Amino acid sequence: MSRPIYSRKGASGDKWQPRIPLVVLMGIMCAAAMYIPALHALAFDDHRPARIFFYYGTFLLFIAGAVGVATANHRSAKPARAQLLSIAGVFTVLPLFLALPFREVVGNTTYLNAVLEMVSALTTTGATLFDDPDRLPLSLHVWRGLVAWLGGLFMWVAAVAILAPLRLGGFEVSTPRRQQAETRPTTGLDQVISPEVRMWRAARTMGPIYLFLTLNLALILMLAGDDPTTAAIHAMSTLSTSGISAVGGLQDAVSGRVGEVAVFFFLIFAVSRQTFAAEWRKGHLGLLRDDRELRIAAFFVAAIPLALFARHWTGALEVRLEDDMWQGLEALWGAMFTVLSFLTTTGFESSGWTAAQYWSGLSTPGLLLMGLSVLGGGVATTAGGVKLLRVYALYRHGRQEMALLVEPHAVAGVKSESRRVHPEGAQAAWIFFMLFAMSIAGLSVLFALSGVSFEAAMVMTVAGLSTTGPLLSVAMEGGVQLSDQNTATKIIFAGAMVLGRLETLAIIALLNPEFWRR
Repeated sequence: MSRPIYSRKGASGDKWQPRIPLVVLMGIMCAAAMYIPALHALAFDDHRPARIFFYYGTFLLFIAGAVGVATANHRSAKPARAQLLSIAGVFTVLPLFLALPFREVVGNTTYLNAVLEMVSALTTTGATLFDDPDRLPLSLHVWRGLVAWLGGLFMWVAAVAILAPLRLGGFEVSTPRRQQAETRPTTGLDQVISPEVRMWRAARTMGPIYLFLTLNLALILMLAGDDPTTAAIHAMSTLSTSGISAVGGLQDAVSGRVGEVAVFFFLIFAVSRQTFAAEWRKGHLGLLRDDRELRIAAFFVAAIPLALFARHWTGALEVRLEDDMWQGLEALWGAMFTVLSFLTTTGFESSGWTAAQYWSGLSTPGLLLMGLSVLGGGVATTAGGVKLLRVYALYRHGRQEMALLVEPHAVAGVKSESRRVHPEGAQAAWIFFMLFAMSIAGLSVLFALSGVSFEAAMVMTVAGLSTTGPLLSVAMEGGVQLSDQNTATKIIFAGAMVLGRLETLAIIALLNPEFWRR
Protein backbone atom coordinates (compact mmCIF):
# COMPACT_ATOMS: atom_id res chain seq x y z
CA MET A 1 0.00 0.00 0.00
CA SER A 2 1.46 3.35 -1.04
CA ARG A 3 2.03 6.11 1.47
CA PRO A 4 0.17 9.40 1.18
CA ILE A 5 1.99 12.54 0.22
CA TYR A 6 1.05 13.95 3.63
CA SER A 7 0.61 11.81 6.74
CA ARG A 8 -1.91 12.87 9.36
CA LYS A 9 0.23 12.25 12.39
CA GLY A 10 3.78 11.05 12.89
CA ALA A 11 5.97 10.04 15.78
CA SER A 12 6.52 13.65 16.73
CA GLY A 13 2.83 14.43 16.98
CA ASP A 14 2.75 16.87 14.05
CA LYS A 15 -0.25 16.72 11.76
CA TRP A 16 -0.01 16.86 7.97
CA GLN A 17 3.69 16.16 7.74
CA PRO A 18 5.02 16.58 4.19
CA ARG A 19 6.50 13.47 2.57
CA ILE A 20 7.56 15.15 -0.68
CA PRO A 21 11.36 15.48 -1.09
CA LEU A 22 12.76 18.82 -0.07
CA VAL A 23 14.03 19.88 -3.48
CA VAL A 24 10.62 19.11 -5.02
CA LEU A 25 8.84 21.14 -2.34
CA MET A 26 11.13 24.07 -3.06
CA GLY A 27 10.43 23.65 -6.77
CA ILE A 28 6.68 23.77 -6.13
CA MET A 29 7.10 26.96 -4.08
CA CYS A 30 9.20 28.64 -6.78
CA ALA A 31 6.80 27.58 -9.54
CA ALA A 32 3.85 28.98 -7.59
CA ALA A 33 5.84 32.18 -6.97
CA MET A 34 5.95 32.82 -10.73
CA TYR A 35 2.36 33.96 -10.52
CA ILE A 36 3.47 36.98 -8.47
CA PRO A 37 5.55 38.66 -11.23
CA ALA A 38 2.81 37.61 -13.67
CA LEU A 39 0.21 39.53 -11.64
CA HIS A 40 2.64 42.43 -11.21
CA ALA A 41 3.22 42.68 -14.97
CA LEU A 42 -0.52 42.42 -15.60
CA ALA A 43 -1.17 45.27 -13.15
CA PHE A 44 1.20 47.46 -15.20
CA ASP A 45 -0.38 46.34 -18.52
CA ASP A 46 2.82 44.55 -19.52
CA HIS A 47 1.10 41.53 -21.03
CA ARG A 48 4.06 39.68 -22.55
CA PRO A 49 5.95 39.05 -19.24
CA ALA A 50 2.60 38.31 -17.59
CA ARG A 51 1.81 35.56 -20.10
CA ILE A 52 5.34 34.10 -19.95
CA PHE A 53 5.42 33.87 -16.15
CA PHE A 54 1.88 32.50 -16.03
CA TYR A 55 2.54 29.80 -18.63
CA TYR A 56 5.88 28.74 -17.15
CA GLY A 57 4.50 28.84 -13.62
CA THR A 58 1.61 26.59 -14.59
CA PHE A 59 3.83 24.21 -16.56
CA LEU A 60 6.52 23.93 -13.88
CA LEU A 61 3.92 23.61 -11.13
CA PHE A 62 2.42 20.65 -12.99
CA ILE A 63 5.85 19.06 -13.52
CA ALA A 64 6.94 19.58 -9.91
CA GLY A 65 3.61 18.23 -8.65
CA ALA A 66 3.95 15.12 -10.81
CA VAL A 67 7.51 14.55 -9.59
CA GLY A 68 6.31 15.03 -6.02
CA VAL A 69 3.63 12.38 -6.43
CA ALA A 70 6.13 10.00 -8.06
CA THR A 71 8.73 10.39 -5.29
CA ALA A 72 6.40 10.58 -2.29
CA ASN A 73 6.95 6.92 -1.37
CA HIS A 74 10.74 7.05 -1.48
CA ARG A 75 12.36 6.88 1.96
CA SER A 76 16.12 7.23 2.13
CA ALA A 77 18.17 4.92 4.35
CA LYS A 78 20.29 7.97 5.21
CA PRO A 79 17.89 10.88 5.83
CA ALA A 80 20.66 13.30 6.77
CA ARG A 81 22.54 12.50 3.54
CA ALA A 82 19.35 12.90 1.52
CA GLN A 83 18.67 16.31 3.02
CA LEU A 84 22.19 17.55 2.30
CA LEU A 85 21.81 16.35 -1.27
CA SER A 86 18.48 18.16 -1.43
CA ILE A 87 20.10 21.41 -0.31
CA ALA A 88 22.76 20.98 -2.99
CA GLY A 89 20.05 20.20 -5.54
CA VAL A 90 18.11 23.35 -4.68
CA PHE A 91 21.09 25.55 -5.59
CA THR A 92 22.33 23.56 -8.59
CA VAL A 93 19.26 22.07 -10.30
CA LEU A 94 16.48 24.50 -9.46
CA PRO A 95 18.12 27.54 -11.19
CA LEU A 96 17.99 25.61 -14.48
CA PHE A 97 14.18 25.84 -14.35
CA LEU A 98 13.93 29.29 -12.76
CA ALA A 99 15.98 30.67 -15.65
CA LEU A 100 13.42 29.63 -18.29
CA PRO A 101 10.95 32.52 -17.85
CA PHE A 102 13.81 34.95 -17.21
CA ARG A 103 15.47 34.19 -20.55
CA GLU A 104 12.15 34.21 -22.37
CA VAL A 105 11.23 37.65 -21.03
CA VAL A 106 14.66 39.19 -21.71
CA GLY A 107 14.83 37.63 -25.17
CA ASN A 108 18.30 38.84 -26.17
CA THR A 109 20.40 36.91 -23.63
CA THR A 110 21.79 33.40 -23.48
CA TYR A 111 20.45 30.60 -21.34
CA LEU A 112 23.77 30.51 -19.42
CA ASN A 113 23.35 34.17 -18.49
CA ALA A 114 19.84 33.49 -17.26
CA VAL A 115 21.01 30.51 -15.18
CA LEU A 116 23.84 32.57 -13.69
CA GLU A 117 21.34 35.28 -12.79
CA MET A 118 19.09 32.78 -11.02
CA VAL A 119 21.99 31.10 -9.19
CA SER A 120 23.03 34.55 -7.99
CA ALA A 121 19.52 35.31 -6.77
CA LEU A 122 18.79 31.93 -5.15
CA THR A 123 22.11 31.92 -3.26
CA THR A 124 21.31 35.50 -2.10
CA THR A 125 24.50 36.74 -3.79
CA GLY A 126 22.79 39.49 -5.75
CA ALA A 127 25.33 39.77 -8.58
CA THR A 128 23.86 40.64 -11.96
CA LEU A 129 24.91 40.76 -15.58
CA PHE A 130 22.56 43.70 -16.20
CA ASP A 131 24.28 46.67 -14.55
CA ASP A 132 21.73 49.11 -15.93
CA PRO A 133 18.41 48.38 -14.14
CA ASP A 134 16.46 49.84 -17.08
CA ARG A 135 17.59 46.96 -19.30
CA LEU A 136 15.20 44.62 -17.48
CA PRO A 137 11.42 44.91 -17.21
CA LEU A 138 10.20 45.71 -13.72
CA SER A 139 8.60 42.29 -13.41
CA LEU A 140 12.03 40.65 -13.78
CA HIS A 141 13.38 42.73 -10.90
CA VAL A 142 10.44 41.50 -8.87
CA TRP A 143 11.29 37.94 -9.88
CA ARG A 144 14.96 38.33 -8.92
CA GLY A 145 14.05 39.78 -5.54
CA LEU A 146 11.44 37.09 -4.95
CA VAL A 147 13.82 34.24 -5.82
CA ALA A 148 16.43 35.71 -3.46
CA TRP A 149 13.78 36.07 -0.74
CA LEU A 150 12.79 32.41 -1.12
CA GLY A 151 16.46 31.41 -1.08
CA GLY A 152 16.96 33.30 2.16
CA LEU A 153 13.92 31.67 3.73
CA PHE A 154 15.17 28.28 2.61
CA MET A 155 18.54 28.84 4.31
CA TRP A 156 16.84 30.05 7.51
CA VAL A 157 14.81 26.86 7.70
CA ALA A 158 17.53 24.49 6.48
CA ALA A 159 20.02 25.85 9.02
CA VAL A 160 17.73 24.94 11.91
CA ALA A 161 16.35 21.67 10.59
CA ILE A 162 19.35 20.15 8.77
CA LEU A 163 22.65 21.92 9.41
CA ALA A 164 22.23 22.22 13.18
CA PRO A 165 21.76 18.46 13.81
CA LEU A 166 24.68 17.74 11.46
CA ARG A 167 26.85 20.32 13.21
CA LEU A 168 27.48 22.29 10.02
CA GLY A 169 27.02 25.89 8.97
CA GLY A 170 28.64 27.30 12.12
CA PHE A 171 26.87 25.01 14.59
CA GLU A 172 30.04 22.94 14.85
CA VAL A 173 31.47 25.78 16.97
CA SER A 174 28.81 25.91 19.66
CA THR A 175 26.85 22.63 19.44
CA PRO A 176 27.75 20.20 22.24
CA ARG A 177 29.41 16.97 21.17
CA ARG A 178 26.57 14.87 22.54
CA GLN A 179 24.39 16.07 19.65
CA GLN A 180 26.60 14.31 17.12
CA ALA A 181 24.46 11.22 17.61
CA GLU A 182 21.69 13.00 15.75
CA THR A 183 23.53 12.44 12.47
CA ARG A 184 23.61 8.65 12.87
CA PRO A 185 20.84 6.58 11.29
CA THR A 186 20.69 3.98 14.07
CA THR A 187 20.42 6.29 17.06
CA GLY A 188 19.38 9.79 17.92
CA LEU A 189 17.07 12.12 16.16
CA ASP A 190 16.65 10.25 12.86
CA GLN A 191 14.51 7.57 14.50
CA VAL A 192 12.34 9.99 16.46
CA ILE A 193 11.99 13.03 14.23
CA SER A 194 12.78 12.82 10.53
CA PRO A 195 14.48 15.70 8.67
CA GLU A 196 11.25 16.37 6.76
CA VAL A 197 9.38 16.92 10.03
CA ARG A 198 12.12 19.20 11.32
CA MET A 199 11.90 21.21 8.11
CA TRP A 200 8.13 21.39 8.44
CA ARG A 201 8.35 22.54 12.06
CA ALA A 202 11.01 25.16 11.31
CA ALA A 203 9.08 26.47 8.31
CA ARG A 204 5.88 26.83 10.34
CA THR A 205 7.75 28.70 13.08
CA MET A 206 10.16 30.88 11.11
CA GLY A 207 8.23 31.44 7.88
CA PRO A 208 5.65 33.80 9.45
CA ILE A 209 8.46 35.70 11.22
CA TYR A 210 10.36 36.11 7.95
CA LEU A 211 7.23 37.28 6.13
CA PHE A 212 6.21 39.61 8.97
CA LEU A 213 9.62 41.33 9.04
CA THR A 214 9.61 41.73 5.25
CA LEU A 215 6.12 43.26 5.17
CA ASN A 216 6.97 45.65 7.99
CA LEU A 217 10.12 46.90 6.29
CA ALA A 218 8.30 47.28 2.97
CA LEU A 219 5.58 49.33 4.70
CA ILE A 220 8.18 51.59 6.34
CA LEU A 221 9.93 52.17 3.00
CA MET A 222 6.62 52.97 1.34
CA LEU A 223 5.80 55.50 4.06
CA ALA A 224 9.25 57.00 3.50
CA GLY A 225 8.41 57.66 -0.16
CA ASP A 226 9.35 54.56 -2.16
CA ASP A 227 6.85 53.15 -4.63
CA PRO A 228 5.41 49.74 -3.66
CA THR A 229 7.57 47.75 -6.10
CA THR A 230 10.85 49.35 -5.03
CA ALA A 231 9.91 49.07 -1.35
CA ALA A 232 9.02 45.37 -1.70
CA ILE A 233 12.24 44.52 -3.59
CA HIS A 234 14.44 46.38 -1.11
CA ALA A 235 12.64 44.77 1.83
CA MET A 236 13.07 41.28 0.35
CA SER A 237 16.72 42.06 -0.46
CA THR A 238 17.39 43.25 3.08
CA LEU A 239 15.91 40.22 4.83
CA SER A 240 17.60 37.84 2.37
CA THR A 241 20.87 39.89 2.36
CA SER A 242 20.95 39.73 -1.44
CA GLY A 243 21.34 43.46 -2.16
CA ILE A 244 19.10 43.26 -5.24
CA SER A 245 17.58 46.56 -6.36
CA ALA A 246 15.44 47.78 -9.23
CA VAL A 247 16.74 51.36 -9.08
CA GLY A 248 20.49 50.83 -8.92
CA GLY A 249 20.82 50.57 -5.16
CA LEU A 250 19.41 51.86 -1.92
CA GLN A 251 21.32 55.13 -2.33
CA ASP A 252 19.15 55.95 -5.38
CA ALA A 253 15.83 55.23 -3.67
CA VAL A 254 13.33 57.99 -2.88
CA SER A 255 13.13 56.96 0.78
CA GLY A 256 16.56 58.46 1.34
CA ARG A 257 18.02 58.61 4.83
CA VAL A 258 14.82 57.39 6.49
CA GLY A 259 14.88 54.27 4.36
CA GLU A 260 18.55 53.70 5.17
CA VAL A 261 17.87 53.90 8.90
CA ALA A 262 15.04 51.39 8.57
CA VAL A 263 17.17 48.98 6.53
CA PHE A 264 20.03 49.41 9.01
CA PHE A 265 17.94 48.14 11.91
CA PHE A 266 16.51 45.25 9.90
CA LEU A 267 20.02 44.20 8.88
CA ILE A 268 20.62 43.33 12.54
CA PHE A 269 18.58 40.18 11.95
CA ALA A 270 21.45 38.97 9.75
CA VAL A 271 23.99 39.49 12.54
CA SER A 272 22.70 37.02 15.11
CA ARG A 273 20.07 34.29 15.11
CA GLN A 274 19.13 35.24 18.68
CA THR A 275 17.30 38.28 17.31
CA PHE A 276 14.56 36.08 15.86
CA ALA A 277 15.04 32.47 17.05
CA ALA A 278 13.02 32.61 20.25
CA GLU A 279 12.33 28.90 20.13
CA TRP A 280 16.00 28.12 20.67
CA ARG A 281 16.60 30.20 23.80
CA LYS A 282 13.28 30.87 25.45
CA GLY A 283 13.42 33.65 27.99
CA HIS A 284 16.81 34.93 26.82
CA LEU A 285 15.86 37.42 24.10
CA GLY A 286 16.22 40.18 26.68
CA LEU A 287 19.91 39.25 27.04
CA LEU A 288 20.95 40.17 23.51
CA ARG A 289 23.60 42.44 24.98
CA ASP A 290 25.52 39.28 25.92
CA ASP A 291 25.41 37.87 22.40
CA ARG A 292 28.96 37.52 21.08
CA GLU A 293 28.00 37.97 17.43
CA LEU A 294 26.15 41.20 18.14
CA ARG A 295 29.09 42.52 20.14
CA ILE A 296 31.59 41.76 17.38
CA ALA A 297 29.34 43.39 14.77
CA ALA A 298 28.85 46.45 16.99
CA PHE A 299 32.64 46.75 17.37
CA PHE A 300 33.20 46.73 13.60
CA VAL A 301 30.31 49.13 12.93
CA ALA A 302 31.69 51.58 15.51
CA ALA A 303 35.44 51.22 15.09
CA ILE A 304 35.90 51.10 11.31
CA PRO A 305 33.95 54.31 10.47
CA LEU A 306 35.89 56.20 13.13
CA ALA A 307 39.18 54.93 11.77
CA LEU A 308 38.23 55.77 8.18
CA PHE A 309 38.13 59.53 8.62
CA ALA A 310 39.74 60.25 12.01
CA ARG A 311 42.82 61.74 10.34
CA HIS A 312 40.78 64.03 8.12
CA TRP A 313 38.60 65.12 11.06
CA THR A 314 41.68 66.12 13.04
CA GLY A 315 42.96 68.25 10.18
CA ALA A 316 39.59 69.91 9.62
CA LEU A 317 39.07 71.20 13.14
CA GLU A 318 40.67 74.57 12.44
CA VAL A 319 38.73 75.54 9.29
CA ARG A 320 35.00 75.60 8.50
CA LEU A 321 34.17 73.80 11.71
CA GLU A 322 30.39 74.02 11.29
CA ASP A 323 30.35 72.75 7.72
CA ASP A 324 32.81 70.01 8.51
CA MET A 325 30.74 68.97 11.49
CA TRP A 326 27.71 68.20 9.32
CA GLN A 327 29.85 66.60 6.64
CA GLY A 328 31.49 64.50 9.34
CA LEU A 329 28.14 63.29 10.66
CA GLU A 330 27.04 62.39 7.13
CA ALA A 331 30.29 60.55 6.52
CA LEU A 332 29.98 58.77 9.88
CA TRP A 333 26.49 57.50 9.05
CA GLY A 334 27.48 56.51 5.51
CA ALA A 335 30.40 54.48 6.80
CA MET A 336 28.38 52.84 9.59
CA PHE A 337 25.61 51.78 7.23
CA THR A 338 27.95 50.49 4.53
CA VAL A 339 30.09 48.59 7.04
CA LEU A 340 27.05 46.79 8.48
CA SER A 341 25.68 46.17 4.99
CA PHE A 342 28.85 44.46 3.73
CA LEU A 343 29.43 42.72 7.06
CA THR A 344 26.04 41.03 6.59
CA THR A 345 27.00 40.35 2.93
CA THR A 346 24.07 42.48 1.69
CA GLY A 347 26.08 45.05 -0.24
CA PHE A 348 23.84 48.11 -0.06
CA GLU A 349 25.66 51.45 -0.10
CA SER A 350 24.59 54.55 1.79
CA SER A 351 24.11 57.86 0.07
CA GLY A 352 26.73 59.18 2.52
CA TRP A 353 29.32 56.58 1.51
CA THR A 354 30.89 59.02 -0.97
CA ALA A 355 31.40 61.50 1.85
CA ALA A 356 32.88 58.73 3.99
CA GLN A 357 35.38 57.88 1.25
CA TYR A 358 36.31 61.55 0.98
CA TRP A 359 36.95 61.78 4.69
CA SER A 360 38.94 58.56 4.78
CA GLY A 361 41.04 59.53 1.76
CA LEU A 362 40.34 56.14 0.15
CA SER A 363 38.84 56.46 -3.31
CA THR A 364 37.93 52.76 -3.57
CA PRO A 365 38.37 50.91 -0.24
CA GLY A 366 37.88 47.55 -1.89
CA LEU A 367 40.12 45.59 0.46
CA LEU A 368 38.14 46.85 3.45
CA LEU A 369 34.78 45.85 1.96
CA MET A 370 36.14 42.48 0.89
CA GLY A 371 37.44 41.83 4.40
CA LEU A 372 34.08 42.67 5.93
CA SER A 373 32.31 40.35 3.50
CA VAL A 374 34.69 37.51 4.31
CA LEU A 375 33.90 37.89 8.03
CA GLY A 376 30.19 37.56 7.25
CA GLY A 377 27.16 37.68 9.52
CA GLY A 378 25.63 35.39 12.10
CA VAL A 379 25.20 31.64 12.19
CA ALA A 380 21.79 30.40 10.99
CA THR A 381 21.04 33.67 9.21
CA THR A 382 20.83 34.53 5.51
CA ALA A 383 24.31 36.10 5.58
CA GLY A 384 27.33 34.39 4.05
CA GLY A 385 31.03 34.55 4.83
CA VAL A 386 33.05 32.85 7.56
CA LYS A 387 30.45 33.85 10.22
CA LEU A 388 31.04 35.94 13.33
CA LEU A 389 30.69 33.04 15.76
CA ARG A 390 33.69 31.33 14.18
CA VAL A 391 35.62 34.61 14.43
CA TYR A 392 34.74 34.80 18.12
CA ALA A 393 35.84 31.19 18.70
CA LEU A 394 39.23 31.91 17.10
CA TYR A 395 39.59 35.15 19.07
CA ARG A 396 38.81 33.46 22.38
CA HIS A 397 41.17 30.59 21.64
CA GLY A 398 43.91 33.10 20.82
CA ARG A 399 43.38 34.83 24.16
CA GLN A 400 43.62 31.55 26.01
CA GLU A 401 46.84 30.58 24.22
CA MET A 402 48.40 33.97 24.99
CA ALA A 403 47.40 33.63 28.64
CA LEU A 404 49.08 30.22 28.76
CA LEU A 405 52.27 31.74 27.36
CA VAL A 406 52.31 34.30 30.15
CA GLU A 407 51.18 31.98 32.97
CA PRO A 408 51.75 28.35 31.89
CA HIS A 409 50.58 26.92 35.21
CA ALA A 410 47.61 29.20 35.80
CA VAL A 411 44.23 27.65 36.58
CA ALA A 412 41.21 29.77 35.67
CA GLY A 413 37.51 29.21 36.17
CA VAL A 414 35.14 28.83 33.24
CA LYS A 415 32.77 31.74 32.75
CA SER A 416 29.24 31.21 31.54
CA GLU A 417 30.00 32.88 28.23
CA SER A 418 32.83 30.43 27.60
CA ARG A 419 30.48 27.49 27.80
CA ARG A 420 28.74 28.64 24.62
CA VAL A 421 31.78 27.56 22.61
CA HIS A 422 32.67 23.96 23.39
CA PRO A 423 36.38 22.94 23.54
CA GLU A 424 36.43 21.69 19.96
CA GLY A 425 34.81 24.86 18.65
CA ALA A 426 38.07 26.70 18.02
CA GLN A 427 39.50 23.69 16.18
CA ALA A 428 36.39 23.43 14.00
CA ALA A 429 36.49 27.19 13.31
CA TRP A 430 40.16 27.00 12.37
CA ILE A 431 39.55 24.07 10.03
CA PHE A 432 36.76 25.96 8.30
CA PHE A 433 38.86 29.11 8.04
CA MET A 434 41.69 27.17 6.42
CA LEU A 435 39.26 25.51 4.01
CA PHE A 436 37.83 28.93 3.18
CA ALA A 437 41.34 30.28 2.51
CA MET A 438 42.17 27.26 0.33
CA SER A 439 38.91 27.82 -1.58
CA ILE A 440 39.92 31.44 -2.20
CA ALA A 441 43.31 30.32 -3.50
CA GLY A 442 41.88 27.57 -5.70
CA LEU A 443 39.12 29.69 -7.22
CA SER A 444 41.51 32.59 -7.84
CA VAL A 445 43.73 30.23 -9.84
CA LEU A 446 40.75 28.98 -11.83
CA PHE A 447 39.62 32.53 -12.61
CA ALA A 448 43.15 33.46 -13.66
CA LEU A 449 43.35 30.42 -15.94
CA SER A 450 40.06 31.48 -17.55
CA GLY A 451 41.63 34.80 -18.55
CA VAL A 452 40.68 37.13 -15.68
CA SER A 453 43.22 39.57 -14.24
CA PHE A 454 44.55 38.91 -10.74
CA GLU A 455 42.67 41.77 -9.09
CA ALA A 456 39.38 40.89 -10.80
CA ALA A 457 39.90 37.20 -9.96
CA MET A 458 40.29 38.00 -6.28
CA VAL A 459 37.19 40.22 -6.27
CA MET A 460 35.09 37.59 -8.04
CA THR A 461 36.32 34.87 -5.70
CA VAL A 462 35.47 36.78 -2.53
CA ALA A 463 32.15 37.98 -3.98
CA GLY A 464 31.14 34.41 -4.82
CA LEU A 465 32.33 32.66 -1.67
CA SER A 466 30.89 35.33 0.64
CA THR A 467 27.68 35.67 -1.45
CA THR A 468 28.22 39.44 -1.72
CA GLY A 469 27.45 40.26 -5.35
CA PRO A 470 27.68 44.09 -5.07
CA LEU A 471 31.41 43.69 -4.39
CA LEU A 472 31.85 43.27 -8.14
CA SER A 473 30.97 46.91 -8.75
CA VAL A 474 32.60 48.60 -5.73
CA ALA A 475 35.66 46.55 -4.70
CA MET A 476 37.95 47.74 -7.52
CA GLU A 477 38.29 50.73 -9.77
CA GLY A 478 35.83 50.40 -12.65
CA GLY A 479 34.27 47.25 -11.20
CA VAL A 480 33.99 43.79 -12.71
CA GLN A 481 31.48 43.37 -15.53
CA LEU A 482 30.02 39.88 -15.49
CA SER A 483 28.51 40.39 -18.93
CA ASP A 484 32.00 40.83 -20.40
CA GLN A 485 33.33 37.51 -19.06
CA ASN A 486 33.67 34.35 -21.11
CA THR A 487 31.69 31.16 -20.60
CA ALA A 488 34.31 29.45 -18.42
CA THR A 489 34.51 32.43 -16.06
CA LYS A 490 30.74 32.54 -15.67
CA ILE A 491 30.55 28.83 -14.88
CA ILE A 492 33.35 29.14 -12.31
CA PHE A 493 31.61 32.10 -10.69
CA ALA A 494 28.35 30.14 -10.51
CA GLY A 495 30.23 27.31 -8.79
CA ALA A 496 31.81 29.79 -6.37
CA MET A 497 28.38 31.11 -5.37
CA VAL A 498 27.02 27.61 -4.75
CA LEU A 499 30.13 26.69 -2.76
CA GLY A 500 29.84 29.85 -0.69
CA ARG A 501 26.19 29.18 0.07
CA LEU A 502 26.61 25.50 0.95
CA GLU A 503 29.96 26.05 2.72
CA THR A 504 33.00 23.83 2.30
CA LEU A 505 32.28 21.58 5.28
CA ALA A 506 28.95 20.52 3.80
CA ILE A 507 30.62 19.71 0.48
CA ILE A 508 33.26 17.65 2.29
CA ALA A 509 30.53 15.84 4.23
CA LEU A 510 28.91 14.85 0.95
CA LEU A 511 32.26 13.60 -0.38
CA ASN A 512 32.97 11.55 2.74
CA PRO A 513 32.70 7.79 1.92
CA GLU A 514 31.49 7.06 5.46
CA PHE A 515 28.56 9.37 4.85
CA TRP A 516 27.42 7.19 1.93
CA ARG A 517 27.96 3.83 3.63
CA ARG A 518 24.84 2.14 4.95
